[in-house]
Amino acid sequence: MAPHFLLVLHILFFLAGLSAIQSVSTVRHVSVKQGGSITIPCLYDLRYRNSVKYWCAGSSILGCSSVVRTDHPKTSGKTSFSDDINQLVFTVTMTSLSSSDSDYYWCIVERKNKAGDGNRLQISVTPDTPGLYVDQQEVTGVVGQNVTVQCYYSEAGARGRWCRMGGKCLLNSGTLDGTSVTLHQQTNIVTNGNVLTVTMSALRIVDTGWYRCANGDYQMPVHITVNQLTTKQNTTFMPTAQSVVSSQPSVSNIQTLERTFFYLLKVGNALLFLLCNIIGVVKLRKNRHQDDTKDV
Repeated sequence: MAPHFLLVLHILFFLAGLSAIQSVSTVRHVSVKQGGSITIPCLYDLRYRNSVKYWCAGSSILGCSSVVRTDHPKTSGKTSFSDDINQLVFTVTMTSLSSSDSDYYWCIVERKNKAGDGNRLQISVTPDTPGLYVDQQEVTGVVGQNVTVQCYYSEAGARGRWCRMGGKCLLNSGTLDGTSVTLHQQTNIVTNGNVLTVTMSALRIVDTGWYRCANGDYQMPVHITVNQLTTKQNTTFMPTAQSVVSSQPSVSNIQTLERTFFYLLKVGNALLFLLCNIIGVVKLRKNRHQDDTKDV
């Protein structure tokens, strides 16, 4: 009976772990350069929207040490915490990382009368080039236009992937939730590493959210914000139209030239009138002088 009992326990633990992964999800392993910073997104179920969330350090969920919580001050030392209940994601930002920060961490949500539900990740801080990194974790795009993200990784021969957090991954060009995604893999001659260039085309508002680059065991979260196209942005992103407009005189310049010509014309007329008067006065005086001379 004992082996069967242990088998049942293993199955129960597996199902509990599967439930936790579906309820709270995050990246698996991030590599960060010493002195740098990292932002980790933790996605959770709608049923945890109003629950207490916290960030915990340690290899076990039962024995981990709470760092920051939503029901306490959301900043502790170099760790800050924010919870977006509309997007169902809380984010943790750690700055000025050192080797002592290399550890396992947990994204955890509290449950009433139950153990916390969470998911574990590993943060590795290295003085060398990280195993996988991006230029910036926050990228902004505009509706209808494109956005590009470059993911750098050092593992030779491996191929990078682009995934939507909580969704599917792409190993080749394709679509994510209806948005066209182009993937281009190449070798970086300078670093002798690899670069995955991700281009998302014809962006929509619904494309706003968390994504991740993935290569081997490493993952790097990237947040993309898609904004509405404004009039100013529309002018900025139309260089051809701008060049056509700028190559022709503007209306204000034409009006300025017209006013200047009009004023010059008036001044010229006034000077001509004054000159004619002066000449007339001089001639009149000359004639009077001649008449006086004749009388004498």
